[in-house]
Amino acid sequence: MSLKIWINGKLYDKENAKVSVYDHGLLYGDGVFEGIRSYGGKVFRLRRHLDRLWDSAKAIWLTIPVSKEDMAQAIEATLQANGLQDGYIRVVVTRGSGSLGLDPNRCSDPQVIVITDRIALYPEELYQKGLEIITVSTVRNHPAALSPRIKSLNYLNNILAKIEGLQAGCIEALMLNHKGEVAECTGDNIFLVRGGRLLTPPNEAGILEGVTRDAVIELAREAGIEVREVPLTKHDVYIADECFLTGTAAEVVPVVKVDSRSIGDGVPGPLTRQLIDLFKKLTRRGVE
Repeated sequence: MSLKIWINGKLYDKENAKVSVYDHGLLYGDGVFEGIRSYGGKVFRLRRHLDRLWDSAKAIWLTIPVSKEDMAQAIEATLQANGLQDGYIRVVVTRGSGSLGLDPNRCSDPQVIVITDRIALYPEELYQKGLEIITVSTVRNHPAALSPRIKSLNYLNNILAKIEGLQAGCIEALMLNHKGEVAECTGDNIFLVRGGRLLTPPNEAGILEGVTRDAVIELAREAGIEVREVPLTKHDVYIADECFLTGTAAEVVPVVKVDSRSIGDGVPGPLTRQLIDLFKKLTRRGVE
């Protein structure tokens, strides 16, 4: 059965789901998106994802031509049309079709697209054994140039860092900001464990405010684990007792080696395993 894609209020077969080649989302990466998960037919933290989508759109002066309520219904309808209980949802809003020029005022009809599918970002064995990452030379976008808090369709900064990682044999890579501080990985937020505390870069470090990141912080604090959002350096990573990444697609995945250095004992640590378990329980509850 062909996947159904929702575009501007209608469902299309995947093969027939199209936008104009003059759409500025294609021509200039002018648009925003969200990646969302559903578990057991329940969309995980939908309200938070839609709030972030609307914030991203507002930040680039893009008006989303549907309400949040209509968007939520479109997501539910697309999941049902594709028979998905546990799925990955990609919501995209483009600037719309325009002329061959940067002026957004020449664009009309922003395209609202909902894709539902399955995703497996990392092999299952890496959740058991942990993954190895490297620090790359590609610097995270300067927040004064393009705020990393905007989840835009232009992901070249992340893609260039991803290429560096892949060329070094790693499927994920750590990015530093313009100050040389730890920012985030190409598609995930990063956490360290040191002395029983959970450490993660603050928003000011130039990170995307991850929905899974926020959920893990909440779970940790509920479990009595101290969480500190503080500037971090590579030195902090190297001496950490544990390290893990969070993301909508990745969920919670352990890191056991960074830049060829073993983290802690070189295996997923107890606090990481605890948070993986707590996060799985949270998604099964399907709560906001």
